Amino acid sequence: MTVEGPAPSEHKEASAAPVVEAAPAVTGVKAVESPAARLRQQEILAELGVFALQGPSFTDLLNETARLTAEGLDAEFSKVLEYLPLEKRLLVRAGVGWGEGIVGSATVGADLDSPAGFALHSGRPVISNHLKDEQRFRTPELLLQHGIRRAMNVILQGEGKPFGVLEVDSRSDGEFGERDIAFLQGAANILGMAIERQRTERQLTAALAHQKVLVEEINHRTKNSLQLVSSMLQLQARDVGDAEVGRHLAVAAGRVSAVSRLYARLAYHSGFEKIDLGAYLREVCGDMEAAQPNVAIVAQVEEVVMLAPEQAIHLGLIVNELVTNASKYAYPERSGGQIWVRVERDGKSLHLSVRDEGVGLPAQFDIDAGKGLGMRIVKSLTSQLGATLTTRHRTPGVEFVVVVPQEGDGSV
Repeated sequence: MTVEGPAPSEHKEASAAPVVEAAPAVTGVKAVESPAARLRQQEILAELGVFALQGPSFTDLLNETARLTAEGLDAEFSKVLEYLPLEKRLLVRAGVGWGEGIVGSATVGADLDSPAGFALHSGRPVISNHLKDEQRFRTPELLLQHGIRRAMNVILQGEGKPFGVLEVDSRSDGEFGERDIAFLQGAANILGMAIERQRTERQLTAALAHQKVLVEEINHRTKNSLQLVSSMLQLQARDVGDAEVGRHLAVAAGRVSAVSRLYARLAYHSGFEKIDLGAYLREVCGDMEAAQPNVAIVAQVEEVVMLAPEQAIHLGLIVNELVTNASKYAYPERSGGQIWVRVERDGKSLHLSVRDEGVGLPAQFDIDAGKGLGMRIVKSLTSQLGATLTTRHRTPGVEFVVVVPQEGDGSV
């Protein structure tokens, strides 16, 4: 009866001396030490390390490790064995030289009587140069079926617990030595680190996806709450019984609704530290044009401008107020006028402008002394961004320009 070993030990590095069977009375042909072969092994380790850093798929990573280790040891077979704790066996996850149906299906024992199982549980490399005379371990049936004469196993570490075993097998005479173990363990260490890196990346990706869902849910709830407030203000405006108060309540409801639309658009861009301001403002302007059909709103953004979401919200609110003002006052005697929203860089500053070709500003207009709620909101938001607000008289029309200073990396 096969005795199962304990759970695999946690070995950060397999530094224990390898387990090598005693040489039989008549040895095989001893491998000749070749400097060129040792140099090639070092080149292979470097090649494997570079390949692992390129972020290949998990399957490609295992297959390339199996291929390169077989090449480095001039062996016909190699395999990556994954430990299956519930079955207490080792699954052939990748390999070269094996018959059809072996990779992905065949398993070998992971108990202490198995060479691979012993390497897994003890963390010690195992060299079996004469499997036909092996007395220490049970030779797996898989090796017997493929006429394997010698084998070498090293532990394949994961984070906290072993992933499995890396094994190289050969039908030829010769002997694996401790330098071969050093090469094979080096390849296993590279593979183990790559496996752990991929696992960490998957966890981070899942965490980011979860965070994105949470942000989208927050934005969605904020949008719904704001829309509810807007609806309540609109109802109050109709029922208040005072035309002037009703007008102010309706304006307030419009502003809250605009903020709600901004959050609705922001939800599509959530989950990122920065968003594309141009794409965001084009969507916002599209929403405003649908809500104010008497004007055509054109968004012009010449290059990609990445901003933090809260900064984009501030600029979106500024655009909302300035476009709303222009749609109300720029074209009093006609519809179909145009309003341009433009974003461009100028050195270390970001310029946001809202321009129309309407009747222009009153002669007595003073941007610093303006007491209208809309202009006060614009000035407050501009101040929070550390920006400046100016006006430019056009013929015809007027242009409001917000200049936002940027940091050295181009971010606001």
